[in-house]
Amino acid sequence: MTVDKIIVALLSIGGIIFTYWFFLMKKEDKAFTVNKNSVDITVKGGYSPETISIPKGKTTTFHFIRRDSSSCLEEVIIPDFKIRKYLPMDKEVSIPITPQKEGKYEISCGMNMFHGKIIVKDPEQVEG
Repeated sequence: MTVDKIIVALLSIGGIIFTYWFFLMKKEDKAFTVNKNSVDITVKGGYSPETISIPKGKTTTFHFIRRDSSSCLEEVIIPDFKIRKYLPMDKEVSIPITPQKEGKYEISCGMNMFHGKIIVKDPEQVEG
């Protein structure tokens, strides 16, 4: 094997390792725990906070405010609660949710490219 082939092989292996690490080894964000009856979510390149922990059986109002002009983020979908709302630029859209079951529920944009998560726990398990 020549030196140039060894260099190409090492760079290829390095590229594969980097790609695996970048796309598949992303650690999940710590869940933002709601301590009151509402949470503000900024929509800019995704959802911030991305993961939200709320208590079961208690109404929590999500206040979405879109700061990103991307057409993908102009709609928020929470399929398990049958919610699909248009998010106008720089205007707050409030969505109340009263979960009856514990579990993880997905939030996504209209094109299913950006995602968030709602984690519903027993009220005693939600940190406060």
